[in-house]
Amino acid sequence: MFGALQNFFSQDVGIDLGTANTVVHVRGRGVVIQEPSVVARNKITGSVIAIGIEAKRMVGKTPGAIETIRPLRDGVIADFDAAEAMLDHYLQRIRSNRDGFGFSRPRVVIGIPSGVTEVERRAVQSAAISSGAWQAYLIEEPMAAAIGAGLNVEEPEGRMIVDIGGGTTEIAVISLGGIVLNTSLRVAGDEFDEAVVSFARTRHGLLIGEATAEQTKIAIGSAYPFEETLSKKHAAYAVIRGRDVESGLPKSVKVQSVELREALSPVVQQIITAILETLEETPPELVADIMKQGIALAGGSSQLRGLERRISEETTMPVWSVHEPHLAVVRGCAIVLEKPALLKKATVSWRSR
Repeated sequence: MFGALQNFFSQDVGIDLGTANTVVHVRGRGVVIQEPSVVARNKITGSVIAIGIEAKRMVGKTPGAIETIRPLRDGVIADFDAAEAMLDHYLQRIRSNRDGFGFSRPRVVIGIPSGVTEVERRAVQSAAISSGAWQAYLIEEPMAAAIGAGLNVEEPEGRMIVDIGGGTTEIAVISLGGIVLNTSLRVAGDEFDEAVVSFARTRHGLLIGEATAEQTKIAIGSAYPFEETLSKKHAAYAVIRGRDVESGLPKSVKVQSVELREALSPVVQQIITAILETLEETPPELVADIMKQGIALAGGSSQLRGLERRISEETTMPVWSVHEPHLAVVRGCAIVLEKPALLKKATVSWRSR
């Protein structure tokens, strides 16, 4: 009886606990939180100062007594206390807006990389339960992304999803509601940013931070050649500012998009190689299905300009990007909560308070 009452009053919450961003979907309200996965805290007292957007603004600008932390690295919890504080903060925000039902504990589905260990799974569930969830289900990110992309994963047909996030790239072949083959590659958006930092230092003798690298990647980053001079939507170059390696003085340089594409290419190639290796292991009947349906791209980092065309050219298969790729995982988490049969089939683990 208690469980039935909890189900009636609890609020269903889908969470994409990402390395770069945390996205929260509440049943009946849609996406209510979409903020960076960053926590700022006092080094001496351990008290949390800011979470999310406010904490992201502090990155690289804090005094000695304050540190900014990304609780997740490569898609898994690297700092449990910070991850718990972040989850607790977001769940409290949801519960405080319940219109009188703030006492209820939510059912939560959290997307996790397919390559995490059992210890890492338990860490995610423990953080959710400690933060106030009544039930915590885990679903592998490629499955959640496929469901969120609208793919009919329960049919006896092969579907391929490539979810490129901040910390991991998840590649999976799905059929009959399960993952037939999957590859979890710890190469994704963070590595794109690191490639920009390395490029600025080695090519131009310029030291820049991760925030500048990310802004530059978004502004002029690409994976495939395009007509820069004819593009009205995207700039062909960007001016980046930082510190000169030799003099230590402020310096700015003009960077062409073609230069940056060369710097990003090795990271892009690692992702494509993993896709090709997964296709080589896929049963022929499923490959035939994938050739008809195409490869679906999801995840925030899949929005790198020209990536869709580059993958299509190297795999000789149609490739398409899902609608709002950065929200595919959290949409999938929300959908399975509404379908008990799919929730049972698609989730890999669950824990109750």
